[in-house]
Amino acid sequence: MQAGEETKYEIKNKFTDFNLDSRLLDNVLKKGYSVPLPIQDGAIPNIIAGKDLIGLANTGMGKTAAFLIPLIQKIILDSNQRVLIIAPTRELAEQIDEEFKLLARGLNQYSVLAIGGMGINSQMRDLRGYYNFLIGTPGRLKDLYERRCINYIKFNNLVLDEVDRMFDMGFTREITSICQQLPHERQSLFFSATIDSKVKNTIDKNSINPVMIEVKTRDTSANVDQNIIKISGTDTKIGVLHDILIKEDAKKVLIFGRTKYGVKRLADDLTERGFKADSIHGNKTQQQRKRVLAAFKMGQINILVATDVAARGLDIPNVSHVINFDIPETYDDYVHRIGRTGRANNLGKALTFV
Repeated sequence: MQAGEETKYEIKNKFTDFNLDSRLLDNVLKKGYSVPLPIQDGAIPNIIAGKDLIGLANTGMGKTAAFLIPLIQKIILDSNQRVLIIAPTRELAEQIDEEFKLLARGLNQYSVLAIGGMGINSQMRDLRGYYNFLIGTPGRLKDLYERRCINYIKFNNLVLDEVDRMFDMGFTREITSICQQLPHERQSLFFSATIDSKVKNTIDKNSINPVMIEVKTRDTSANVDQNIIKISGTDTKIGVLHDILIKEDAKKVLIFGRTKYGVKRLADDLTERGFKADSIHGNKTQQQRKRVLAAFKMGQINILVATDVAARGLDIPNVSHVINFDIPETYDDYVHRIGRTGRANNLGKALTFV
């Protein structure tokens, strides 16, 4: 395949072809899925068949449901199954937990969310109760394990979501340690945008003949119109940004900055100019970040200024523009930032200030 050439994926199944429990199928349809998306079409039957799997897909293409649906079905058939899902960021873990609750409604399946920025005592209490899914971030899982709240030998299903990002964020040691403590006989699922040597090494050590489902067509989505905005002469970045944001097509805008302080200051400046803007960054508590993201999703604000904490995994529908107010440090960061727009076959714009 030539660089930039698109791989066409032909949908082979309907959700009714997967022999799902009728209650789960009803939840899937209520969630708004009419036919499987490509990653779901490829992954669901293989996961139901018990195979280890590597899923490579463009962002915003239904990856979370691709592993949740078959794992929920697996537990319907065998209540002794227990699932560990590890995600790189609190926001992505929360998003997975929210989708689980919708898909598992009425099925007597329960989850524990183990993330930082929230009280660890309540999570310790939840882990003493009954649950089927443990969804967490590496740092908080490490804390809970060291407090003897988690026994990994009880988990016979593992999902590493955005595994490349976890390694980028320095969680290699935590992931390796957890994998070593899981039972040898288990189903292991890996979802990633890219596979480098670290990711490949981890997959090779922790899977048996994994099926590769690849519906990732290119590094950057064909649905994203990418442009550079040159700042020169007497122009100011905030002035140029202002002119972009007042245009009619700038309906829901995600702006990326490099530092926590810069992001906060930019959001404050935009608010003073009359825009409905707010920010998320590492200095905000998890509850504060959650409230801001909810406001952005529901349209209470239409401009979100963020550090790269928001660049991975967040499912924010209908983002019209991604603006790189500060240039990303790496090309991979750029790809993941602009992946917040042009999702699920919608059109989007990505602008980078230089």
